[in-house]
This record gives sequence, C-alpha cells and structure tokens, in this order.
Amino acid sequence: MGRKVTLATCSLNQWALDFEGNLERILKSIEIAKAHGAKYRLGPELEICGYGCADHFYESDTLLHSFQVLRKLLESAVTQDIICDVGMPIMHHNVRYNCRVLFLNRKILLIRPKMVMANHGNYRELRWFSPWNQLRNVEEYFLPRMIQEVTGQVTVPFGDCVLSTKDTCIGTEICEELWNPRSPHIQMGLEGVEIFTNSSASHHELRKADQRVNLIKSATTKSGGIYLYANQRGCDGDRVYYDGCAMVVINGDIVAQGAQFSLNDVEVITATLDLEDVRSYRGEVCQPNMEREPKPCHRVKVDFSFSSGDDIFLPTHQPITWHFHTPEEEISLGPACWLWDYLRRSGQAGFLLPLSGGVDSSSTACIVHSMCTLLCQAVKDGNGQVLEDVRRVVGDDSYHPQHPGELCARIFTTCYMASENSSEDTCSRARELANQIGSTHMNINIDMAVKGILGIFSVVTGRWPQFRANGGSHRENLALQNVQARVRMVLAYLFAQLSLWARGKPGGLLVLGSANVDESLTGYFTKYDCSSADINPIGGISKEDLKSFLLYCVEQFQLPALRSILSAPPTAELEPLTDGQVSQTDEADMGMTYTELSVIGRLRKISKCGPFSMFCKLIHMWKDALSPTEVAQKVKHFFRMYSMNRHKMTTVTPSYHAESYSPDDNRFDLRPFLYNTRWTWQFRCIDQVSQETANTPRQ
Repeated sequence: MGRKVTLATCSLNQWALDFEGNLERILKSIEIAKAHGAKYRLGPELEICGYGCADHFYESDTLLHSFQVLRKLLESAVTQDIICDVGMPIMHHNVRYNCRVLFLNRKILLIRPKMVMANHGNYRELRWFSPWNQLRNVEEYFLPRMIQEVTGQVTVPFGDCVLSTKDTCIGTEICEELWNPRSPHIQMGLEGVEIFTNSSASHHELRKADQRVNLIKSATTKSGGIYLYANQRGCDGDRVYYDGCAMVVINGDIVAQGAQFSLNDVEVITATLDLEDVRSYRGEVCQPNMEREPKPCHRVKVDFSFSSGDDIFLPTHQPITWHFHTPEEEISLGPACWLWDYLRRSGQAGFLLPLSGGVDSSSTACIVHSMCTLLCQAVKDGNGQVLEDVRRVVGDDSYHPQHPGELCARIFTTCYMASENSSEDTCSRARELANQIGSTHMNINIDMAVKGILGIFSVVTGRWPQFRANGGSHRENLALQNVQARVRMVLAYLFAQLSLWARGKPGGLLVLGSANVDESLTGYFTKYDCSSADINPIGGISKEDLKSFLLYCVEQFQLPALRSILSAPPTAELEPLTDGQVSQTDEADMGMTYTELSVIGRLRKISKCGPFSMFCKLIHMWKDALSPTEVAQKVKHFFRMYSMNRHKMTTVTPSYHAESYSPDDNRFDLRPFLYNTRWTWQFRCIDQVSQETANTPRQ
C-alpha cells in the first residue's frame, strides 16, 4: 500500500515588483524540489510580486504582471508533474484578495484567498486586501483570457476549500491564520485533512523564532498531521528582514529545518513522511472529536497521487532538534543579511560609517564585518550569485574575496570626525577597531567647518555663542552641540559621494547610521545629525542588547578593541573636555539609564501603557530600587522627553526592525508628533497616587 509522500517547502529572497527575478527564483525552487522527488512544492506569501509592494497593490499593473508570471509558470516544463502552490494578488468581483494558486500540469486546481489579515505592527494588509470571510463557501472564478489560453479552463474554484488527491488531503493556511485563535488547521484536521501548508512573509524580531516554531509544533501536536511552512527571506525593499525558517513538522515533531539567516536566494527543504503515522496518531488522540460538520470543507478532487505502490524501502525523515540562535547571533546575522540585500540592490559600491569609538557606531561596524564574513563563507561554499554580486559591487569582474578584512577594505569606509571636544581615547578606540575589522579608515577634523558656520552667524548677528562651561546659556550650549553633529552629517555624505572618486575608483557609498532604539525613544540625538543616514542597521536594537552583542563579537570575530569600547562611558563628546577628559555622558544627559529606558520602552509599546498605567506598573517593578516619588519623577521625565522629541521620528533614518518596542514613525508606531508636553491630566493622576503611596506605610 502506498503511503509515503515527499513534500517540499522553501524560503525565497523575493523583491517587491521584481517580476523577472521572482519568476526565476520560483522556477529554480520547483526544479530543486522535483530533483529531490517532491510531488508538492510550497512557496512564500505573495511570492510572484513580492510581499512588500504596499500601495503598488492598488495598481492594476501589479495584478496584470502577476498573471503574466503565472502564465510563464504554467507553460514551463519545470512545473510539470508536481503540484505547485504559489502566492499572488487576485481581484474577484472587484475585490482584491491575497491568494494561493494551486496548479498541476497546466491546470489550475483551486484559488484559496486569505481569510485572516495581518494588520498590526508592521503589517497593513487590510489597506490593500479584503479577507475571505465566507467560511466553507466556494465560488467560480473566471480566469483572465491569457490564462484560459494555457489551461483551457474558463472558471476555477475560488474560496475556502481543500485539495483532495487519490491518497491524501491538503489544506492551506496563509501566514496570520496560524497565529489566529481560530486557525483553519483546527477544523480542517478534525475533518480529515492530513497535510497543512502555510505560506508566510513573517519578519525577524529578536527572540521571535521560538514563537513561530512552537505554534507550528502545537498545530500538529493537538490533532496530528503534516505541516509545511514556507517563508520569504531577505530585504524586499523595506525596513523588515524576512528570516526564512522553512520547516516540515509531523505530529508535533520537526523533521526538516531551513536556515533562519542565509545569503542563498533560494533554499528548498524536502521531507519524506509516512501518512500512516498521521492516521495512527489521530486514532487515539482525535477520534472522539472527528465528527462531520453540518457544512464540511469543500474538497476539490484531483487525479494525482503523492505516493507510489512500491515505497516500502523509502526512508522517512526522523525528528530533529531545532537550533535557536542567541539574541547576539541574531544581531550579528539578521542585520548583516539585510545590509547585503540593500547594498547589492541599491547599485552602490559600499558603506561609509562615522565611527566615534562608542558602543553604537562600533556595533554598526561589527555588523558590516559580520556581513563580510558571511559573504566570504558563501563564496567559499560555492555560491555563484554572491560572488557575482560582490564583483559587481567592487567593480572588478576577476575579484575573489579571500578574507573578511580584505573585503571590508574594499567596501567599507570608516571615519573618525574629531572636534576640539573629542578625546584621544575615543579616537584611538575607533582607529584600533577599524584596523581589526579591516575597514578603510580616515581621521577628519571638523573644527574648521564648525568655526566657518559660526563665523557666518557672527557676521549676520554680531554675536558668538558660548558653551555652558564657558558661561553660555542652555540655548547656546545646545546650538553649539547641534552644529557639530550636523556638520558631521554633511561631511559624511560628502565623503560617501567622493571618497572613492578621490581614490580613482567608481561608485558611491551608502551612509550608515548608528542610533539605537532607546535613543530614538527619548529623542536623544540631533535632528539631521550624523545619525541621519541612508539606512541604520541598529535603529531597532536596544543599548543593552548591543552591549551583549559586542561582547559576543570579541570572541566570535577576535576583536579585542571592543573591550575598551564597552568599558568606556557612553558620550556624545559635544561639550568641552575637562582636563582632557570627557565631562558629558549620555545617561546623565538623558536623566535615566539605558536599562531603565529599555523597560520603559517595552511598557510604552508592547504593554500599551500611558503615563499613569506605566507609573502603576513601575512602582512594583522598581520597588526595591526606587520610591514611588522617584518612579513618578522618572516616568514624567521620560514622557516629557518623548513628547518633546517625537517630531524627530518623522525624519529618522530607515532602520532595521528588530525590536517589538520600536518607535519607528513610518509604519510600526503610529502616533502624533505634536504633543502637549505638560501631560497635565496624566501627571496629576500620577502625583495623586504617588502622594497617597508616600503617606501609606510600606509592607
């Protein structure tokens, strides 16, 4: 009796609106799946057009070109004799749906629209698509003429249906449906569906992978079955990085795992499994609950078998243990892969980073070094696409990278921008780190430019501002700090555009930013300063995580210069030195520690706390360290800083999304940028409770 099936799922590095490249990667994945004996191939969500098309989904061109790609797939010899499951947008009755299209041998079997939309955090699917909310309902979809010409079909089933072959039954979930309390796999499993598929565009966040894995394991632990998970990979043109993790699970056990971070544009994993294992698992666990619904799943029958009659000697995949990356490894790998996609797709020749010798800019430098390490390893492993892209970036068709430091020297320029307020310590730390990672390093003195700008101001006004240390006012002090920071931004872009030209090489450089998520929360940076850049790989990562990451880099990449960077107090070095030593520190300026900021950031965004509810939580969380009055002062100080500086987030550099409390104004954290910074009602509530608590004896 035939019962063993070989199935394939994949992670593809698709790019929004890159129909040519997306088609090539889809065909390659199908070819690999067939070569491994698979009879079913699952791909990522909206893989034909790319998930991140955003408002391009409104355009009829996007729908048209998606169908043109589908026609190419139907016509290709590569797609014959295997059921292909691809994702694309489709309009039905003038309504746009996010769909899966299943086809076999030039015939479309069914179209399954998404029923639960992702509409939180970074996702805005309800802006472009409608959910299919007609449970168990299937309609006829009239195919475009270009598809009819290939398939000979006029209509195909469209709606909430499953695919029934001669030996099993397959049901579809699409991304968010897995995370929903009423996931479709629950009822499908109770109605005898044995294979579940999930095509996703799920982005990376630190410490998120275990949620995804646990959900999929749980889906088949409860009711048995085989679960195929496909996900997009890479930067498809926006702030998020899709982190792959394709997998195959049976009865709660993982049997095949794809990489979470990889430079491979196409990764296919296959597994051979025994359907009898599903049936025997369900016999005891699910039998009492497997009752027919009044309106059962609509089954689309297809004359096709996944199994053969002579598979008794065909080995099946056995359970494996999932390898989870540590947060430090995730910071090293995720932003590095994202940076590489951005660089190779931008057409630029490398990166330029203002390297201050502090934790933040050093973290950005280490991520670029990690990227170069990944590139060298990929070339060593025979990845022809990576080698081709590297050669195009460096402008040398014969180049073959041998070592990360040597590659860094070609594509990564760092510069220390000294002023009269800079210390020799930070200068030497920046220089030492640059030497160890191999970047092309420059020392630039900005004093001449700063004095030139102040000279213009003086000629116009007849006044020359002074630092607070020299008797100046707070406003003068702040303006003098800001002019240094903004001059650095101007010089960074100048050197990014012309430094390769000065060396007789073609191309320009992308400017990298290095402001962390906690500084963005409080606005502890100058608007349009050297944190303003083309992209920022650490803008969604907390200071505490960055410190842990640098400790990891010391051993992982043999960068001992990071030890002195970690031991130094964080400072902007924008005010005059005292006896040659730094007198200004970040935490003193902000009025709170980075550890406190990380806690406050999570309460603000993840726990949805306003000032009063945050105070109520923190008086318990910090009761061993701070009194209620001190907690009240911290909370009020944070919200004053946050509301005063929220406007800066409208111009902040696009950052890699890595943290669920990111204040990114573009998409993730939609809030006003003009506040009443006094928060009179909220702060009065805090003061009332704080006073009552202070008058109550503590237990």
